[in-house]
Amino acid sequence: MLRKPSPQQTALEMVSLDGLVPKDHLLRKIEAVIDFSFIHDRVAGLYCPDNGRPPLDPTVMFKALFIGYLFGVRSERQLVREIEVNVAYRWFLGLKLTDPVFDASTLSQNRRRRYNDTSVAQDIFDAIVEQAIAKGLVDGTVLYTDSTHLKANANKNRYDMAVVAKSRSDYWDALDTAIAQDRAEHGKKPLPDKERRPVEKETKVSRTDPESGYMVRDGKPKGFFYLDHRTVDGRLGLITDTYATPANVHDSIVYLGRLDRQRERFGFDVAAVGLDAGYATSGIAQGLERRRILGVTGYRRPTPARPGMMPAKAFTYERELDGYHCPQGQLLSYVTTDRTGYRHYKSDPVICRTCPLLASCTSSRSATRLIIRHVWADARERADAHRLTAWGKRIYRRRKETVERSFADAKQLHGHRYARFRGLVAVAGQCLLAAAAQNIKKIALALALRPRMA
Repeated sequence: MLRKPSPQQTALEMVSLDGLVPKDHLLRKIEAVIDFSFIHDRVAGLYCPDNGRPPLDPTVMFKALFIGYLFGVRSERQLVREIEVNVAYRWFLGLKLTDPVFDASTLSQNRRRRYNDTSVAQDIFDAIVEQAIAKGLVDGTVLYTDSTHLKANANKNRYDMAVVAKSRSDYWDALDTAIAQDRAEHGKKPLPDKERRPVEKETKVSRTDPESGYMVRDGKPKGFFYLDHRTVDGRLGLITDTYATPANVHDSIVYLGRLDRQRERFGFDVAAVGLDAGYATSGIAQGLERRRILGVTGYRRPTPARPGMMPAKAFTYERELDGYHCPQGQLLSYVTTDRTGYRHYKSDPVICRTCPLLASCTSSRSATRLIIRHVWADARERADAHRLTAWGKRIYRRRKETVERSFADAKQLHGHRYARFRGLVAVAGQCLLAAAAQNIKKIALALALRPRMA
């Protein structure tokens, strides 16, 4: 018999909040294995101990932010609305069904006034990684690094043109030493002392978010973006480092410094790293060799020669003679080592003028062909050879299962396609908390599977 339903919403029921949360809910798994008590001790010094109104418990505040990153809630106002109606969220935060929820401005004002740098977010991220290490989920033997872009909260059509200096590379000091040593070995005088300055370039600067960078890359959208440089452990794919920069900073510039930070902070004994072609530079190859780390990088296609001209790969390097043999057999001899770290090898114009391949070899008026070779080119060639070995292929193949999968999950599930805030500090905090949330989720799921696997 079809009956008209009667309203039941006003009926009184005896329920417990714990009984309303499913036993297999993700937040239950997280609460069971992650210790959040360290947050209170870390930020206690930022609060007045004996004056003012009672603040929102910082542990509750950061756990609320983790809810937003875990479930892809990009708006803090929407996050507060979700906490009001979601019993699992209330249970995770320790709120009763009748407790009022804090205002969204509490989150924004704390971020602007109290947590106005990245030190707290960095310490929270590091503490989560340490818990993963203690549980045996991270070993740091093989690390994978890559970067992804986050669309800045800025209109790409509102900008000014300005001359901006590129970022300083981590290995400049070591390169200056290598240049001086190479010139001495070739009997050349030392270069005059001159401060090495970054290359300056005219580019677009956003009026809305000047700290973002205008990105122009093949296969990537043009506009104002930030880059999230992320390192992932090869064991279970947990994130061990994340670092935000404007999008016009090249991936390779900050890599060695962030690698050293992980080794010092967590005591990693890194044996090998897997990198894409953007990190295939002589500076990184030399830096990895100095640290006794095997680097496996992707293939980087060299800059093609002009149509009809002979490419540099047609010349064969003779290590014993320290020169290049051209296809006609002439030896291009060493001339000098410049300030950027490249050795110059030049041909003899007397021989070149009578060469049948002159027209396709060089367009120089002096009939001279120049070949350059970096002082760390040997290290780069050895790193390229790693990619062709059996173990190198296995390491490189896991990139798509580790760091690329991490970025895919971040964008698809955790709202990491867009910068939620403006300014480098705020975006860096977003990257750190988003990475910490991903680690929290992965730790909880990995430990929940252990009893079943056993």
